[in-house]
Amino acid sequence: MNLDDAPESSNVEDNRGMGGKMAIGGGAGVLLLILGLIFGRDLIGDKVPTANKGAGDKETLEFTEKVLGTTEAVWTDQFRRVHKTYTPPHLVLFRDAVRTGCGTAPSAVGPFYCPADRKVYIDPTFFDELESKFHGSKGDFSKAYVIAHEVGHHVQNLLGYTARVDEKRGTRQEKDYSVRLELMADYLAGVWAYHSNQKFHVIEPGDVEKAIETAQAIGDDRLQKRAGGFVHPEQFTHGTSEQRVRWFKDGLKTGEFSKRKLDHFFEVRSSTEL
Repeated sequence: MNLDDAPESSNVEDNRGMGGKMAIGGGAGVLLLILGLIFGRDLIGDKVPTANKGAGDKETLEFTEKVLGTTEAVWTDQFRRVHKTYTPPHLVLFRDAVRTGCGTAPSAVGPFYCPADRKVYIDPTFFDELESKFHGSKGDFSKAYVIAHEVGHHVQNLLGYTARVDEKRGTRQEKDYSVRLELMADYLAGVWAYHSNQKFHVIEPGDVEKAIETAQAIGDDRLQKRAGGFVHPEQFTHGTSEQRVRWFKDGLKTGEFSKRKLDHFFEVRSSTEL
């Protein structure tokens, strides 16, 4: 991935050197319950390390600032094109556990976006685990895809799509609408890749293939097979590997950012049709 011409964001908070004990409860329990369903594990029962040791490496910080900078440039342009104003999120790098507007979360939840404080949270060790545990791909563009996916959730929040899903919490349609939101975030990551490459020439040979490998590694069907050998579509919250790859590739191919395209994710009868 080539980030030589990419702008640096000033909205990255590096909290990897912060320590302190963290208790989990209240709103945090709700957050971890939802994320536990997504990742297929009991995150509330997981042990959360009580301290972070040492500051984060400079290379990761600079990489994150540049990738986030490209998302800011792309979405500012795209929002302006549809006569809207883009307000970028902050991105927090942390280690072990973090307090958020959605509650306290351990790094086991993986990267996530909190609508309450409009921040993206990432423990960079997730990228090592993605490769070792889930057979994701090495490479900077794979990491950038993950960041762009989470920023995609911020775009959804600004446009009101997150609120549509919130209305389904506690209903039989909750997981189905969660899948819709996640697949749209994959599509938006593809739209980011298209326009980021147009503006900053970030994509190098092999980059797209690496991002696709990562998308395949974290599909619900593949994660369920690794966890227990069986696939339960009724438990899907992110979509299948095939769906995730298809929508990322569609965004990358078309670069289309339009109400018509985004509304499609909610117009189908079921997320299985996406």
